[in-house]
This record gives sequence, structure tokens and C-alpha cells, in this order.
Amino acid sequence: MAEVVIMPKLGFDMAEGTLIRWVMHEGESVIKGAVLAEIETDKATVEVESSFDGVLLKHLAEEGAIVPVGTTIAVVGEAGEELDLQALEGVETLEMVSEAAPGVVETEDEVVEASVSEAEMESARLPDGVRASPIARRMAAERGINLGQVKGSGRGGRIVKADVLAYAGAPPAAIEVPAASPLPLMEAETREDTYVPLSRLRAAIGRRMTEVKQQVPHFYITHEYDMAAVMAMRKQVNDMLPDGEKTSVNDYIVKAVALALWDFPNLNASLDESNNRVIQHGQINVGVAVAVENGLLTVVCHNTDRKSVRMISREVKVMAARAREGKVRPDDIEGSTFSVSNLGMFDVEHFIAIINPPEAAILAVGSAHEVPAVVDGEIKLAWRMKATISVDHRVSDGAEGAQFLQAVAKYIEEPLRLMVKI
Repeated sequence: MAEVVIMPKLGFDMAEGTLIRWVMHEGESVIKGAVLAEIETDKATVEVESSFDGVLLKHLAEEGAIVPVGTTIAVVGEAGEELDLQALEGVETLEMVSEAAPGVVETEDEVVEASVSEAEMESARLPDGVRASPIARRMAAERGINLGQVKGSGRGGRIVKADVLAYAGAPPAAIEVPAASPLPLMEAETREDTYVPLSRLRAAIGRRMTEVKQQVPHFYITHEYDMAAVMAMRKQVNDMLPDGEKTSVNDYIVKAVALALWDFPNLNASLDESNNRVIQHGQINVGVAVAVENGLLTVVCHNTDRKSVRMISREVKVMAARAREGKVRPDDIEGSTFSVSNLGMFDVEHFIAIINPPEAAILAVGSAHEVPAVVDGEIKLAWRMKATISVDHRVSDGAEGAQFLQAVAKYIEEPLRLMVKI
């Protein structure tokens, strides 16, 4: 029996994705887990896998189409099976990109218009009477463009995607250069202004972080950790591992955070405002922030508390590599319940991070380095590291945040506890 493949929802704020490439073609045999297509979201390029064995009977969206979440994009069934789209469950909600009628050229903006309601179409008209497609409005907002200054080429003067791109690529107006200073300038290489459009990822990060900082009441607590014991253990562990395999300081921190969260379920949580409740998650899935080109992604180590430091290290390295290559899988970036952002490799002493919604907290980790410290009444060189937790004040308070950091210290400063939870 034929089964449908839908556009997945990757993240609570994802509404649509762009189908950039079909990996499997119609008529090809597929197995469960095979990559069918690549989709582009505001975060990354993600591979869509088949949940079924069979034959790819039909593509229901074209390459380059912007497809709403939950829309059917393909049908998988048995070889030679007669396909009845109307009889398949879920296909009745399909808003796919269809072929244009004879003599009609259908633009990307017009395709998207077909999948929105009349109310949404009416909202495309700006207060001053300017008309623009949803895509054009979104692109203009991402680029800081005033649509009132853009000339529309669509029907009735409507502004479409191509108009925004053309306006964004137009050269800036000439700027009058003031008279040269009477003092001679030092000889140096001259450099002209460069105009760099925001990537989809950078624009999405900007929108999301602005919303979070405005809507979530953050509070911050910093704790300094004695890192001598964990640094010594890390060296011993790495000396025993095969060549080319090393654990990082962050692997031990992620494990310590996961174990500490067992005793602080209120920080391994999300706020459900619509039902006036806090959801304390049963699983502990620690997200690890990874720097990628033009932005940041969080990869997720699921059931972190149940995995060894070595297993955490392997999984995070593999997912981080996929993220940097732009080939993440849905499971790589879904389901985090608490996040860790570590800038220690950049010799950062201390920083604060913005909470990654819908989570209730995030831990910002600085460098582990040797500093003068009082040890047993004497000033000695000691390994120290600062970490700052950012917490949603609607979910928790300062006392609980401070106690959590102390619990993390128990595992960091007595790292044998990381191997056997006591």
C-alpha cells in the first residue's frame, strides 16, 4: 500500500522549507532510511529520509519549490501499484507546485500565493497601499529594505521576489566625499565598502534572538570551576584512546550537565504558556552549539545522561562535521532540552548566551586556563574555568540556577562521578 512522505518540521518555528534537490527519482527502489531529497530551511540543508521500503512512485513537489511543513512531497509504494492520489490519507491537504496552464508562466511568488488564504493575501498589502507577495515581504525584512521604494513588476504593480533581489543588487547612491584633510594620510591599502546580503541562517538567527531577548526574562549566574581534576583525567583518557581519537573538555562538561539535570528537572524543561504549565522533559537531550558558515547551529546528543564521555565525544564530532558541511539530518538538530555553548577554544574568559527556545536555560562556557589562585593558603597556579547559566525567570529563579551550577561542579571537580553516577 502506498505511503506518503511529508515536509518535516525541524524546530518549533519552522513553517516551510525549500525542496532543493531530489536524490531519488520516480521509479527507483528505496529502502527505509534512504535519502529521498534535500530541503533547505532557515537553519541548514537537511536530508529527508524514507520511512518505508518500496518504490518512489511519484514526486509531488518540484525542485526549487517552497513547501509548507506537513505538505506531502512524495509517494512510496509497491512496484506497479496503481496510484490514486485522492485516496491517500494526507494528500487532500497538499499544496504542491503544479505545472502552469498552457500559455501561463507561473512564478515562484505565484506558486506560494496559491497555498495561502485570502486573509493572508490581503495582509500582503502594506499600510501605504503598496502590494507585495509574502516572499517579497520576508526577503525585504531580512535585508532591511523599505518596500515603498521598490518598483513592482507583478500583476497590478505587485512587488515580487525578483523585484526585491533587483533592488538589493542595485548600486548605492553616490555619496559626496568631503574635502581631503590638510594633513597627509598614511600610505596604506585602500578598501571600498562591501555589501553582504544576510544569509537565510543569519537572518533567522537575528529574528529568533531578537524575539527571545524581548519576550523571555533572562537572568544570569556565573560560577568558577576548579578544572585540575578533569584536565588530568582527560589526559589519562586520551593517552589510552587509539591514535586520532581524543576527548575534548567540552565532552566532560556536557556529561556533567546531563547528570546534574537529573536533580534539576525544572531546568530540563519548556514553558507551555498556552496551558499555563511547565513541561519537565523525561529525556535529557543536551544541545551543543556549533559554529558554521554565516551562523550557528545546535546539534543534539539524545539521552546524554545515559552515554559515556567517549560516546558523547564521537556523536558530537560526527554531527558537528555534518553541520559544517550543510548536510545535517533531522535528528541532529531536533529535540534538545538544554543547551551548552562553549567558546573556550577561542580563549574567551566569560560570556553570556541567549536561551535557545523553547528550552528554559543555556550554559555558556569559557576557557579552562591556568591562573594564580589561593590553594591551601598559598598562591599557586591553578586550572580554572568560568561558566554562566542563562535561565528563563518564568520557569526558575536564581537560587535554583545557583544550586544547579554547584551540582555541575560536583561532577567537574570529582570527575570519577562522570564514569559512575553516585
